[in-house]
Amino acid sequence: MAARLKDVAALAGVSVRTVSNVVSNAAAVAPATRARVLAAVEELGYRPNLAARNLRQGRTGLIGVVVPEIHSPYFGALTGLLIDAAQERGWTVLLERTGGRADLERRLLDGSEGHQVDGMIVSPWSTPPAELASLAGGLPLVVLGELDPLGSIDHVALDNVAAARDAARHLVALGRRRIAAIGLQPALGHGTAELRAEGFRLGLREAGLSPAAEAEVADLHRGEGARAMRELLLLPERPDAVFCFSDELALGALRVAAEQGVRVPDELALVGFDDIEDGLFATPSLTTVAPDRAQIAERAVQCLSERVLGRLAALPARRIVVPHRLLVRESSGGPAPAG
Repeated sequence: MAARLKDVAALAGVSVRTVSNVVSNAAAVAPATRARVLAAVEELGYRPNLAARNLRQGRTGLIGVVVPEIHSPYFGALTGLLIDAAQERGWTVLLERTGGRADLERRLLDGSEGHQVDGMIVSPWSTPPAELASLAGGLPLVVLGELDPLGSIDHVALDNVAAARDAARHLVALGRRRIAAIGLQPALGHGTAELRAEGFRLGLREAGLSPAAEAEVADLHRGEGARAMRELLLLPERPDAVFCFSDELALGALRVAAEQGVRVPDELALVGFDDIEDGLFATPSLTTVAPDRAQIAERAVQCLSERVLGRLAALPARRIVVPHRLLVRESSGGPAPAG
């Protein structure tokens, strides 16, 4: 016989209402009590009837996750974490990929695609943040990426200026003076590249330096990193350090350096961004700026869940900035990865 709500309550030593609050995420429950209820749920194999619950509450039980890419290691890993965080709260995720196309971003937000969801987590590349709220038409929305300057939507973001500044400062501290960047994207309007460029320039300016070069790219993948590095190595004064706006760009650059006999890090220090797994296993391993992806996913889903459940309906939009770390590895003179 299938376990019932009251069976879980009896085993956990709490009320049926408390169990209901835990499994539906409908109200705050003390961490110790929540852990006890979840242990009882696991032991008894209790499975709530989510479809019936959502029907009673006027919800679908679905949330949309809209990202520009799923084939890139960064967005692939982040999407997995978002799905995990949503499932822990009883949500089912409808995943959509836009390729950064403005028309598709807009259609997904304004309901033209016909999907019925309770809320959306969106990482836009082409639609300005100020336009997102009006497109969503009151649907609970959390945006990943650059902070909305008007503060009209819940945002979960990394401080890209501070992160890129840390990367530039690191290269300056190594004694490098001809420091270039790979990753400017003037054709895109989502702002990430602009903010990383701003932080990169700021870090150099603080040391009395100017960029040796700033290479533009069509995307943030390996092929563009390789192409840009070939161009940089043809300069009359080659850079002695390069900051790449993604790890994929850095891996492409690293390959070209090896092909042309440029020793990393002796002749060229290299720093990437995103902390993808490939960088850990590259030769040499890649120094990188590591955003806290787990916290991005957790905060975004929690924020959306609270909006959907109506707990924060009257509160202003929140601006959540997650931390980052600079992981110094072999490509800028750091140690080899352990293990």
